[in-house]
Amino acid sequence: MSAGGSHVIGLISDTHGMVRGSVHDALAGVELILHAGDVGGHEILDELELIAPVLAVYGNTDATVDPRLAAAIDREIGGLRVHVSHGHELGSPTPEKLLERYPADVIVYGHTHKQLVVRAGGRLVVNPGAAGARRFKLEPSVARLTIVDGRAEVELVPLG
Repeated sequence: MSAGGSHVIGLISDTHGMVRGSVHDALAGVELILHAGDVGGHEILDELELIAPVLAVYGNTDATVDPRLAAAIDREIGGLRVHVSHGHELGSPTPEKLLERYPADVIVYGHTHKQLVVRAGGRLVVNPGAAGARRFKLEPSVARLTIVDGRAEVELVPLG
């Protein structure tokens, strides 16, 4: 993806085999979807690809030998380094652990099902929350990452 200009990326995690209809509206117009694991099957990726191209990592409930799922994704988007992993590789992921392990400008993870946006020293850590079936009394959500001229902003989008 080009270094300059504006990029809008959809962030999703923990679908666990379910794509809500509201995901289509929440991620409409994004140029790429990054899935942070616990996908729950190829049909989920196929459904998301109706919205935009998808890159996905495996989570602790996915098969690690699936050719459509990577252990991690590291991409440069709009001049920023973006890292995606599920987070389970750190045991119980926290922003501090993620920032220590991964040198990226934007770190996207899942696993905890809890929405989180933390900015630390010019870097951004994002958990878009769980988009699948509601668990732990947490509202399902996704996120939209916007990168403009090397600056990242993120909006959490509840799925209702």
